[in-house]
Amino acid sequence: MLIAGSLLAAVPAVAEPTHLSFFSWDNEQVMKPVIAAFEEANPDIRIDFSNAPPVNEYVQTLQTRLLSNTAADVFIIAAENKNALIDGGFVKDLSGYDFIKTMNPQNRAAYGADGKAYGLSLASWGGGILYNKALTDKVGMTEPPKSWDEFLALAKKLKDAGITPYYDGVQSGNLMPLYALIGLAFSKEGGNVDQKIFSGQTSFEKEWTGPLSLYAKLYDDGLISRDVLGLSDDQIVNEFATSKVAMMGAGPWNLPAIRGINPQIEMNFMAVPGPVSGESFLSGAPSPGYAINSATEHLQQAEAFLTFLASPEAVKLYHKSSGAITTTADYKPDLDPALAAIYAGIEASRIYLPMTSWPRAQDALHTEMVAQIQNMVAGGIKPADVGKALDAKLADSQ
Repeated sequence: MLIAGSLLAAVPAVAEPTHLSFFSWDNEQVMKPVIAAFEEANPDIRIDFSNAPPVNEYVQTLQTRLLSNTAADVFIIAAENKNALIDGGFVKDLSGYDFIKTMNPQNRAAYGADGKAYGLSLASWGGGILYNKALTDKVGMTEPPKSWDEFLALAKKLKDAGITPYYDGVQSGNLMPLYALIGLAFSKEGGNVDQKIFSGQTSFEKEWTGPLSLYAKLYDDGLISRDVLGLSDDQIVNEFATSKVAMMGAGPWNLPAIRGINPQIEMNFMAVPGPVSGESFLSGAPSPGYAINSATEHLQQAEAFLTFLASPEAVKLYHKSSGAITTTADYKPDLDPALAAIYAGIEASRIYLPMTSWPRAQDALHTEMVAQIQNMVAGGIKPADVGKALDAKLADSQ
């Protein structure tokens, strides 16, 4: 006869799931559906999620955690920190994994080095100017501006009508029109201007002053209040979704949040018009990738997580929650109609983001760039001073 104690002892213990930490720059709203599906398929693994917003706050937080050996098992590798992560040995080489095979070659190259892959990048993006059609209709806009001067004239019409014309992510450094204007100028010079800057054949001051001067007119002409410096990206999204501003610099990731706030909004993207009528460009790049911490103690679980993230099921969930233009070989995204006007530009690679084109010192240069542009927007310095500061920072990084 078994006594109670021996009966209890015969019951097998239930194994506790392994906790895998994941540090993201997408917020919980975006990642929750993907994580829930992964945990359902892998009941022995639980994701400990945390995030910080892009770009500077995320990069700085990750760097602090890596240096203190408290970084997550899986985190984001971005253009702004890829060299530091790869050169510092902080990320695992992913080249031999099957989940890499579904990646677009451009995405693989963007987060790789010496033929090796260090980030699982599942999307590419193009950013431009998103406009609220109900508000632009009020001032008679029948088609998007064809030149930068026409864009400034549209902003003035909106302001004169009592409508806030435009907001940009100056606080975060998400400066869609500026990057597009730089990209357009560089494309007309052959597209290899960054390489010439870094080799000393030209300079940031020479190449950036023109596009910066165009961009600065938004503030110098009083079309946008310099108080935009106080607005976070989330606040800008809310202002746009609630029809308090007519236009905003935006990327595909903004669309789900805007439609969540205002499902009835009628909005469309426009490419950023250049100084010559009929020319336009977009900001954009392969999206940041998922990386495995080279010091992780949960390698098997991290591999399972990235394998799932690359699956059609997860890519579909991520596309739906984020609005990202996914580029994996085995899933075709159903794109938001607002992207129709810029999708051809993305496909044609008429996109530019400085940080993905800089061959080194991305983190230091990006931090300096954002700080100097904020100073310019505040009225403290002139456009040429931004380029001078970047030249000095580049010289310091040699």
